[in-house]
Amino acid sequence: MSADFVRGLKCRLCGKTYPKEPLNFCTEDFGPLEVDYDYEAIAEALSRSKVELRPNNMWRFRELLPIDGEPTVGAQVGGTPLVRADRLAEALGVECVWVKNDAVNFPTLSFKDRVVSVALSKAREFGFHTVGCASTGNLANSVAANAAAAGLEAYILVPHDLERSKFLATSIYGAKVVGVRGTYDEVNRLCTQIAFKYGWGFVNINLRPFYAEGSKTVGFEIAEQLGWRTPQHVVVPMAGGSLIGKVHKAFHELAKVGLIDDPSCKFYGAQATGCNPITTAVKNGWENHRPVRKPNTIAKSLAIGDPADGYFACKVMRETGGWGEDVSDPEIAEAMVLLGKTEGIFAETAGGVTVAVARKLIDQGRIPRDEEIVLCITGNGLKTQDAVVDYLDRPAVINPSLEEFEPLVEGSREPVLV
Repeated sequence: MSADFVRGLKCRLCGKTYPKEPLNFCTEDFGPLEVDYDYEAIAEALSRSKVELRPNNMWRFRELLPIDGEPTVGAQVGGTPLVRADRLAEALGVECVWVKNDAVNFPTLSFKDRVVSVALSKAREFGFHTVGCASTGNLANSVAANAAAAGLEAYILVPHDLERSKFLATSIYGAKVVGVRGTYDEVNRLCTQIAFKYGWGFVNINLRPFYAEGSKTVGFEIAEQLGWRTPQHVVVPMAGGSLIGKVHKAFHELAKVGLIDDPSCKFYGAQATGCNPITTAVKNGWENHRPVRKPNTIAKSLAIGDPADGYFACKVMRETGGWGEDVSDPEIAEAMVLLGKTEGIFAETAGGVTVAVARKLIDQGRIPRDEEIVLCITGNGLKTQDAVVDYLDRPAVINPSLEEFEPLVEGSREPVLV
C-alpha cells in the first residue's frame, strides 16, 4: 500500500512536519508543504522488473505517489510516448532530440491529467464531494473531466479572456465554470478564499502538496523510456514553476530507491516574454522572481505572473547548471509550426515556448549541439489553434478539375516516368 510509504507532509523551507491532511502551507513560516516519503521502505518494495510488469500508465510508479492503495480517479493517465525527433533535431542543428509528448495524455490531452488524478484520488480519500481549481485552461479541462468520471461536483474559476476552446472543453463535462475579470493570480486568491469558506477540495490550493506530486511521473517515465537513465538536458515550460522542480525531484527519487544510477541532468526553464518572471530572475542572478502584474502573451496556459514555485524553479536551474530563457509570441507560433511540420506533433502554445526556447539556447551555445535533449510538450494544439492561423497557408480552393489541380504541383514534384 502506498500509504505505508508516506510519513506525512513537511515544510520545504523549515522542515516542520504535519500529518496527511488537506493543507498547503506551513503554519510557522507559511512555506509550501510537500509529501514526505520513507525512501528506504520504497527501495525494498520497488524494482525495475516490478515496474515493467505493470500497465503502461503513471500508476506503475505508485509507491512514489501519495495515495492510499490503488488510484480511484484517472487509472488510465500517463504512459505517453517519448518520441525520437530526428527531423526536428536536424532543423535545430543538433544530434539528438526527444519529445515527451503529453499532448496525447488521457483524458484531456495535457500533462495536467497527471496531477489531477492524484489530487482527486486524494480528495476522495479525504472525503471531499466538491472539488475545484484556479486555472489558465488545461487544469480546468482536466479537473472537470476527471471530476465528472469520479462523480464529484466541480467549480472551475478561470480568467475571463481564456481561449474559447478551453471554456468549451471544460463546460462539456458539466462543471460549474466561472470566468473572473482579472489575472490568474487574482483568480487564485479568490479560489483560496472559496476553498476555506466552503471546505471544498481545490486541487492547486489545499490539495496542492498531493497534486504537485503527479508531475513527477513525467520524469519517471522519461528515465524509464530512455532505458533507466536520465538525459543530459531537459527543457521544461514554466507557469507556476512546479513541473521543472518535480521532474528534477523524480530523477533524484529514482536514484534514491535504486532504479537509476545517476540522476544528473541540466534543467532549462522556458517562458513567454510576455510573462517571464522566472526567466528574468535567472538571467539577473536573483534568488527569487519579481511578479509580472499584467501578463500579455498568446501562451495563456503559462501566464502566471506570480508563480508559487518560482524560487524553487530558479534553484533547480541554478544548481543543475541549466538556464532560463523566454521567447516572443511570433517565435512561439513559428515553433509550433516547426514541430508540426517536422514531427507531426501539434502542441499548444506552451509547446511552442519549449521548442522556441530550446532553439534559442542551442543557438546561444548553452545547450551543446552534440548532446541529448528532451523537450517536454505539455498540451495539445487543438486547444490553441488561433495562435498559428496567421502562420499557415490558406488552403487552395479549386473546381473538381485535373487542369486546375496541376498548377498547384508544378515544380514541386519530380517528373513521372512513362
